[in-house]
Amino acid sequence: MLPERFTLLMTVYGGDREEYVREAFRSAVHEQTLRPDQVVLVQDGPVAPGLEACLRDLVEDSPVEVTFVRLDANRGLGPALDAGLQAARHDIVARMDADDIAMPHRFAEQVPLVRDGADLVGAGLLEFGTDITDIVGRRTPPADPTDIARYSRLHDPFNHPTVVYRRSAVIAAGGYGDLPLMEDYWLFVRMIAGGARIANVAEPLVYYRVGDGAYERRGGRDLLRSELRLQREMRRERFISAPQYWRNVVVRGGYRFVPTAIRRPFYRMIVAPYGARRNRSRRTAATPATPALPAPTALGTASTAAPGVPIPGNEPYVPRHARPAVPYVPQEAPPQPLPGTLPPAPVAPPHPVHPSGPLAPGEAPPSGRSRPSY
Repeated sequence: MLPERFTLLMTVYGGDREEYVREAFRSAVHEQTLRPDQVVLVQDGPVAPGLEACLRDLVEDSPVEVTFVRLDANRGLGPALDAGLQAARHDIVARMDADDIAMPHRFAEQVPLVRDGADLVGAGLLEFGTDITDIVGRRTPPADPTDIARYSRLHDPFNHPTVVYRRSAVIAAGGYGDLPLMEDYWLFVRMIAGGARIANVAEPLVYYRVGDGAYERRGGRDLLRSELRLQREMRRERFISAPQYWRNVVVRGGYRFVPTAIRRPFYRMIVAPYGARRNRSRRTAATPATPALPAPTALGTASTAAPGVPIPGNEPYVPRHARPAVPYVPQEAPPQPLPGTLPPAPVAPPHPVHPSGPLAPGEAPPSGRSRPSY
């Protein structure tokens, strides 16, 4: 039986840059080791002539079928994604933002998990600035379903640009809806509350473009209004308790008003690595205790390390596709006997010699002597 097919869902709006859209599309289609069987490309409202020509070229040059959905007016991300889901022919749908870059093995890692029974699968990501060599941050989500559900009461447990899900599970939860800037979180909450089977791949599978204004967009009055509406919806659905509601309003609402110079390091140091901490704690609890490593010095290197030798765990993360290939060294086959000849007789190993003197064949060791182990 053929593997279940899947759809790639992308939306583009007037604020997207054509070079970013082209790079995102190619990374998620042409360069994937497991290509989608259909691409749904949604144009959310009018776009500039250059971007319109870019979209036309992508549709014409795509190695897989593209279903192009054009919306006359800009409706926002949630309604645009709902329109794209209606055009998807396959139940497995992979999300992709129009300015990110998918690693070549992304779908080969995530799609089989959905085929095997998951309803929603996310992944880690690497934040980059000017290009993918300029890595400025890493987001690791919690991998255990219990940790995902617990974390969802305070923070979005999935990196939206990385998710792959079942269209039927999304529609059963009511779709994205129209909650600007929070539509993905609200969808995932409803899926979790409805019993969806959830998972996260901790490994980064997407390069996420942050740019200069990424952390500025995490604050402001518009986002605060959406935040408060989200918390009210979560409380009304009894997904969170009253104390959790007030905690979220204070913590998450306050986060929207702090200066970007504080918001950026707070997010990268506290929020982004949460999953890595939880995953590490679970691995530690599941494995026997091992001797402690030497304590780190103030510079972050072990006190016993030789100069210039990196300490395990301190090396920068290198994505799987960017690691140097290990050369294959074939094993030399033993020589084969010539036709018509017998193979050489095996050579008997030399008779072991005891430290107190050789033993004749069949001779038993004297009392108090034993043959040493070889």
